Amino acid sequence: MRFGLALGGGGARGVAHIPVLETFDELGIRPSVIAGTSIGAIMGAAYASGMTGAEIREFALDRFSKRSELISRLWQVRPRSVMDWINGNSGAGQVDAERVVDVFLPDTLPTRIEECKTAFSCVATDFYAGTPVVLGSGPLRQSIAASIALPFLFKPVQINGRFLVDGGFVDPVPVSHIRDDADFIVAVDVVGKPAGDPSTMPGAFETLIGGSQILMNTIAREKARYAPAEITLIPDIHEFKVLDFYQVKDILAASEPMKEELKRALSLQLDK
Repeated sequence: MRFGLALGGGGARGVAHIPVLETFDELGIRPSVIAGTSIGAIMGAAYASGMTGAEIREFALDRFSKRSELISRLWQVRPRSVMDWINGNSGAGQVDAERVVDVFLPDTLPTRIEECKTAFSCVATDFYAGTPVVLGSGPLRQSIAASIALPFLFKPVQINGRFLVDGGFVDPVPVSHIRDDADFIVAVDVVGKPAGDPSTMPGAFETLIGGSQILMNTIAREKARYAPAEITLIPDIHEFKVLDFYQVKDILAASEPMKEELKRALSLQLDK
C-alpha cells in the first residue's frame, strides 16, 4: 500500500516533523511520495534525498541548538547594507532566501528535485497570480527557497518568469497535490496560532508573523475540512514561536508523543 507524506509550514515548529520521520524509520517503511510547504519543504527534501530521521535530527541540533552559532549563521545572510535598508532600495531589507537555504541545508542534498530518492515536490505561491505553484522538478535549493520565502523576511524567488513566495499562503499542509499518488496520506500540521502572553500587546514584527500564522492556520483548517488526509498529526508545540529555532531540543521533546500516536494510526490504517 502506497502512502504519501505532507509536511506543513510553521517555521521553527517544523522541527516537530523529525519524530514523524524517525517513526517511519523505526517501522521500516517509507512514503512513496513527499510534499512539503516552507519548513516542511526543507524537512521533506532532506528525507526524500535519503537522509534518515536520526540524521536530520542530528543536523538540526547542530545547526540550531546553539544560539550564538545560529546568530552567526544568520549574520552571513543579512541584507546587503544598513544604508540600503534605510534608503528603501528594492528588496534591500529582505534576506535572500536562496542564501539562507545554502547556509542551513545539508551539503549532501542533490542538485535537482528529480535526483531525490523519493518522489518530492514543494509548494510556493505565485505572488501576482495568488495561486499555488507545485515544484516537482528543477533546482532543489531554489525550489525550497521559493517555498520558504515569507514576503516581509525574504525576497521573492523568480522561477520560470514567476515571482514566488511562501507556499503557506495558499497551501500550508500540501495534501491535495499528492492525493492521486498515494492510497492514503499522513499529514503533519505545525502551523498553529500565534504564541505568547494573551495579556501582552504584540509588537509590530510579532503582528506580522502572527497575522500570517492566523491566515495560514485558517486555510489549513478549511482545506482539512474538505479534503482531509487519512492521518493528520498536530503536535502540542503551540508554546513555541515561529522563529524559536534555538529551542530545537525543547520542540523535539514536546513533539515526541507523536511517535506513538502515529504508530497507532498507521496500524489502524494498514489493517483496513
